[in-house]
Amino acid sequence: MIYFDNAATSFPKPKQVAVAAGKAFTKYGANPGRSGHPMSMEAAVKVFETRESLASLFGVENPEEVVLTANCTFAVNFALKGFLRQGDHIIISDLEHNAVRRPVHKLAARGRITYSVAKTFPDIEQTVESFAARIRPNTRAIACTHASNAFGIILPIDAIGRLCRERDLLFLVDAAQTAGVLEIRPYDLGIDFLCLAGHKGLYGPTGTGALITGLGSILDTTVEGGTGSFSDSLEQPTDMPDRMESGTVNMMGILGLGAGIDFVREKTPAAIYVHEMRLATEAFARLRNMPGLTLHTPDFAFGSHVPVIPFNLAGKTSEETIAELGDKGFALRGGLHCAPLAHQKMGTMETGAARISFGAFNTLAETHQLCDAIEQLTVDS
Repeated sequence: MIYFDNAATSFPKPKQVAVAAGKAFTKYGANPGRSGHPMSMEAAVKVFETRESLASLFGVENPEEVVLTANCTFAVNFALKGFLRQGDHIIISDLEHNAVRRPVHKLAARGRITYSVAKTFPDIEQTVESFAARIRPNTRAIACTHASNAFGIILPIDAIGRLCRERDLLFLVDAAQTAGVLEIRPYDLGIDFLCLAGHKGLYGPTGTGALITGLGSILDTTVEGGTGSFSDSLEQPTDMPDRMESGTVNMMGILGLGAGIDFVREKTPAAIYVHEMRLATEAFARLRNMPGLTLHTPDFAFGSHVPVIPFNLAGKTSEETIAELGDKGFALRGGLHCAPLAHQKMGTMETGAARISFGAFNTLAETHQLCDAIEQLTVDS
């Protein structure tokens, strides 16, 4: 199987990720920070090292501002449900994944908040004006994806961040598709809450993610419990990251994530992005000339997109297309990609889209093999 589903989760993982995760069973098997014996203390050190690696990769000075989560969706939920208050208004984009849209919708359905959806455009100024036009007196925040998981479109988070600073709004960014692929310095960009997936561009195991914030003190908690600290108090600790990390952490995942981050730091996100986009632009150039194939990102290019190519074949649903490609030995994803709002915007709600998403381990030869297989499908149909 040749894997082109890296937007869902990266595969294969670097070999050192499996080695590191395995050490949770052979060397660091104790509960980190919950006991005073050497193995527990050594495990806690390894968890902190991963926290430090994440902080370093994203230019954050204080590792305690890195909250380790089960995935990016948990990070988004922790932040949104932590800082939104009764009567608040929030603005999201028309490209949002359900990780952002569903918690916002639920809070609105319960009468806690209201929200608006800002249209995005290829033009940066139009996009920023769209967000600005929806700001109300009770608007507390803007929450948006850094890049669409379904269509690869990169949002101008630097410009949106400036708008938030000018209007004294909180800014949450879902970086599930960009962490490890694009250089991100959240505090330089005005981002108050950066939500990360550990298992995608950071090449860690599934079940890993992070929330980076310097505003932990304003967050209410959605999960309370044991933290290994202040155990004599009935109240959840106020200190970060303990405040947001109740219960036993995913030791295997965190060790593997640390090794994945080391892989990304050694290669650098910039180099990974160039490699993946070279493959993606090569595929795009071939696909655009195939009869009966519709590309949904006609302006696909370096800087404006991440290496995600959505397409459809005439007379086939996206699920049929990826099933036939699966029979030929290629792993892609079809459907709505948990992003119906984006598909409504792009006019693909009925068909969904077949999605090619590239990773650091894909090659030019694999890319051409996939294009050959897609071309054969267009001929057969």
